Amino acid sequence: MRAVRILSRNIRDAFKSVFRNFSLSLASITCITITLIVVSLSLLLTFNVNNFTDKVEKNATIVAFLDKKITEEEKETLRQEMQKIDNVDTIAYESKSEIQEKMMNESETYRNIMSGWSEEENPLQDTYLLKVKDVDFIGETASKIQELKGVGTVKYGEGMIEQLVSIFDLVRKGSYIVVIALIVVTAFLIANTIKITIFSRRREIEIMRLVGASNINIKIPFVIEGLVLGLLGAILPILLTTYGYTAMYNRFDGKLFSDLITLIIPQPFIFQVSGVLILIGIVVGMFGSLRAVKKYLKS
Repeated sequence: MRAVRILSRNIRDAFKSVFRNFSLSLASITCITITLIVVSLSLLLTFNVNNFTDKVEKNATIVAFLDKKITEEEKETLRQEMQKIDNVDTIAYESKSEIQEKMMNESETYRNIMSGWSEEENPLQDTYLLKVKDVDFIGETASKIQELKGVGTVKYGEGMIEQLVSIFDLVRKGSYIVVIALIVVTAFLIANTIKITIFSRRREIEIMRLVGASNINIKIPFVIEGLVLGLLGAILPILLTTYGYTAMYNRFDGKLFSDLITLIIPQPFIFQVSGVLILIGIVVGMFGSLRAVKKYLKS
């Protein structure tokens, strides 16, 4: 019961301190807010890049065009040989008549051209569509498939897929570095801001020491104060994340530039990002306060 009373008193004192030292508190809150907005943008970018990269990797397909004179028995043998390749995940077969039908359904122009084709006149080739387990080895896998008997040509968007994965992997790593750097900078700025607050209240701390208050009893109100500052600083970034991302998703209908680049559906994504922002705000605020108080009490 005594511990609850002490904690409630410390929480009350922390809130009083925030409003009593409003100008310094506002500086800390502004610092946290600006940083968390940039962190939010970095997180939104990183998660969407991860989402797009995962889709590229999952949808990366090797198209093996079969020789026109290949028999049904040879097709089955070829499938079995393809399945033995380590990086091959799934294999789907599409006949030239199925490809013709699909193309006719996609375009009226194709329909006008192809509608008169008979099975013998159809110049398209039967294909095997292969999904890979690891897109990093798609080129090597395509080369192995090309060497198999019964395969005419192999296509997988060579060059483009490797470049896309490389670029987005670089963006993803860069985003992680930015987020970590921003958190460190924020903790440093908050610590310095709170140091000024503590310096302005040094007489109050000296009185607490004279009446026998332990270091832990002196630290707790400041740590809670850092927690409050972190929560207040996270409010605006959370609102901007929640409403801003949802508005952008609706404005672009969930796509950027083309159907290839799709955005993550807002819910529950925005709540997850908001939770991360709250956590960062609280941890950074408490750590910054604790660091400042410890340094002052050692002096």
